[in-house]
Amino acid sequence: MPPQLDEAEAFVVVTPEYNHSFPSSLKSLLDWQRTPWQAKPVGFVSYGGLAGGLRAVEQLRPIFSELHAVTVRDVVSFHMAWDLFDENGDLKDPEGSSAAAKILLDQLAWWGLALREAREKRPYGG
Repeated sequence: MPPQLDEAEAFVVVTPEYNHSFPSSLKSLLDWQRTPWQAKPVGFVSYGGLAGGLRAVEQLRPIFSELHAVTVRDVVSFHMAWDLFDENGDLKDPEGSSAAAKILLDQLAWWGLALREAREKRPYGG
């Protein structure tokens, strides 16, 4: 297992919506790397068409729950993503996304610290 996964205090999963779900490559990663997520927070950035990838996120939540991770509520979502970025890949109007990203990262930081302190007091037994 890559050491970076074990050392992380929190995770941000970036996923497209693919056929109203998430890509099989992400599911494969989760199935093969089961332990790094235990007792750690996970946030999501999604993108897609009208739903902005949110259907993929909602299908990932129970999977991460099964992996003993804590998913944060707020998501950064890019609806109609192909219209939001310029030819260089930069956001045309980053203000809304920046606010959503701050909320997500603040939640991850809070949960990351809380869960790290909990693991230090009592190792997670999963």
